[in-house]
Amino acid sequence: MRKVVFLILTMVALSLFAMPAFAQGGEAAASGGTNWVAITSGFAMAFAAALAALGQGRVASAACEGLARNPAARPGIQIALFVGLAFIESLVLFTFLIIFVKVVR
Repeated sequence: MRKVVFLILTMVALSLFAMPAFAQGGEAAASGGTNWVAITSGFAMAFAAALAALGQGRVASAACEGLARNPAARPGIQIALFVGLAFIESLVLFTFLIIFVKVVR
């Protein structure tokens, strides 16, 4: 355990020292270059959608288990299922909105 903690702290320290090596000069930033915001936003949206899909699967699985155990509780479970799915999907839409604002700006 101590070796893992030491390795992680060493990597953090090395990454702090490496940051000035990747700094750009004024002319390099103004020349256009690569739009990293657009590239990383695609990864962010994929990450958000993948985790939301996992969350929605777990919510649906829990709802199915609840219905199997107590079929009489169907209305309450169904309402909780739809509200939970709406909240999960809204997080993905908020991620999309933030990415859209950052890329267009």
